[in-house]
Amino acid sequence: MYQKNKIKKSLGQNFLIDNNVINKIIKIGNVSKSQKILEIGPGLGALTNKILEMNPAVIFAVEKDKNLIESLNDKFKNFSKIKIINNDILNLLENNHFGNNITVFGNLPYNISTKIISSLILLKKWPPWYKNLIFMFQKEVADRIIAKDNDKNFGRLSVLCNWRLDVKKHFNVSKNCFFPKPKIDSTILSFEPKKNVFELNNPKNLEIVTRILFSNRRKMINKSFLKLFKGNIYVADDLKLNLKKRPEEISSEMFYKIAVKYEKLFG
Repeated sequence: MYQKNKIKKSLGQNFLIDNNVINKIIKIGNVSKSQKILEIGPGLGALTNKILEMNPAVIFAVEKDKNLIESLNDKFKNFSKIKIINNDILNLLENNHFGNNITVFGNLPYNISTKIISSLILLKKWPPWYKNLIFMFQKEVADRIIAKDNDKNFGRLSVLCNWRLDVKKHFNVSKNCFFPKPKIDSTILSFEPKKNVFELNNPKNLEIVTRILFSNRRKMINKSFLKLFKGNIYVADDLKLNLKKRPEEISSEMFYKIAVKYEKLFG
């Protein structure tokens, strides 16, 4: 067992140790012999070990913690199909290092889970290099991802995730299934890239739109909207958008239309 005094809170480390949960996660991915796998944050290698049992083509295991890299290299030294990479996954996502048609697994570190999923959504090239994603999030983050408009959890993450991805909730995971035990439960979600999406030349424009319009999420969007469009009120008229609404009352589709308008005006 990884020594408790070596666990790095700064990396959001909580290791999944429940074999029943691990087996359920593997089934979601439906791993076959021809599949290429990327695992983000393999940790102690419990999920990695189960994936190897399914005999995939290759596993790229990306781990940031150098201490864990040592134990992973030792644990899997006799397996030629696994490539253990000591790096921050955020450095590797934009420029594809893994090939195409990849299934990605990840018990995502709590402190950077939203950065990872956002980076995978905002890739310039679409459809992306990955085939599907099977991720574990803190339950409250998962609730924000799957929330629809007029839901208290609806926000930037909901809009971004549902723009380019079909999202499915599978099951919740008790905090008792981890070491060390986190304070809250987790949720397993899977994602598949959509083929037909609202086209944006620069995906970051949707990030700008959502960041500004959700900056005062409990207030009407009128001031934020005028700030976003530099006072051009006619844009709201073109969109038939009621500026007295709060951001959580606006549909994801409307946010995409706003982003298209923003891009046409400001590039």
